Amino acid sequence: MSSGERKRVIIAMSGGVDSAVAAARLADAGHDVVGVTLHLWDYPDEGDAKAHGRCCAPEDQYDARRTADAIGIPHFTFDRRELFARTVVEPFVEAYLQGETPSPCTACNRGVKLGELMALADRLGASHVATGHYARLGFTATGAPFVREGVDRDKDQSYFLYATPHAQLARMMFPLGESTKPEVRAEAVRRNIPGATKGESQELCFVGAGQGAYASFVAERAKGRVRPGPIIDSEGRVVGNHEGIHRFTVGQRKGLGVALGKPAFVASIDAESATVRLGDGQELTKTEARVEDLVLAPEVTLPFDARVRVRYRHEGEMARIQATEANEPSETNERSATLRFEKPVRAVSRGQVAVFYDGDRVLGGGRLC
Repeated sequence: MSSGERKRVIIAMSGGVDSAVAAARLADAGHDVVGVTLHLWDYPDEGDAKAHGRCCAPEDQYDARRTADAIGIPHFTFDRRELFARTVVEPFVEAYLQGETPSPCTACNRGVKLGELMALADRLGASHVATGHYARLGFTATGAPFVREGVDRDKDQSYFLYATPHAQLARMMFPLGESTKPEVRAEAVRRNIPGATKGESQELCFVGAGQGAYASFVAERAKGRVRPGPIIDSEGRVVGNHEGIHRFTVGQRKGLGVALGKPAFVASIDAESATVRLGDGQELTKTEARVEDLVLAPEVTLPFDARVRVRYRHEGEMARIQATEANEPSETNERSATLRFEKPVRAVSRGQVAVFYDGDRVLGGGRLC
């Protein structure tokens, strides 16, 4: 990245390779760089931390400081555990209890990380905030910023940034947006950055690894709200029983606890009756969906056509996004929209986020409901 005007920049440092290389690139570009780590989560014991993702464990805070020392920049850690639990973890648990499949990483970026980093930038006298996201910034003809997909489509994280306000985008920098993960990893090794050969982060930093980790995490924090219920087939016949709907997500095939003699998937989950309904692959496809908590770029108005990604690892499908009709059930019609896909889309899950794209540009998105 070119140096341009020298800026005071805070860089979010997780202790991983991506944020380390991002920080090093900013320092090389001549910026006044300050490393910041947000302490978001604690683990019951040291052994358990090793089974979790790598942006909250205590040793990762230590690695972030070591990296900052190696680069030659100051580093600070700030405690945001209470905010993270309230904004990300508690809604995550509640979503699973309601039969939804949440997107905690979007909630974290939107409700915790970016807002807190902006506030810390103000406290530290920094004009800009940088992160190790694989995403890019673009600008409209009038100079308004928007998020673009990263060059590395396998690592692109623009999906998680769909709701970032323009006031924040105007202050953001994404040093890795034009790079691929192998390039970043090789650069870390070349620079002899501490932890250059560190393993990849998991998508969720606060849930343990292994089969059943999500279910165990939710059950531990559900305060006796987990209820058993029936598993039914597409004809409504009871084919089994379960110990809680939090153990299932729409589209799930493995770990169903029943054998129907043919492939079966979770087609829907009814939280009120604690019923899990199974179906074949055909029942998982939808040509229409609705989103609430709608966020759009200021110049984008309904209706419009866009490529829609209904989950992080989804390439996207073209759809018409239009206002929810007044007679359709919605708590907030003015913040909802109906998506009509050109082709059927598989495993559209309540609680996940649908993000809209024009080419590689993020136009907005909303929570599937």
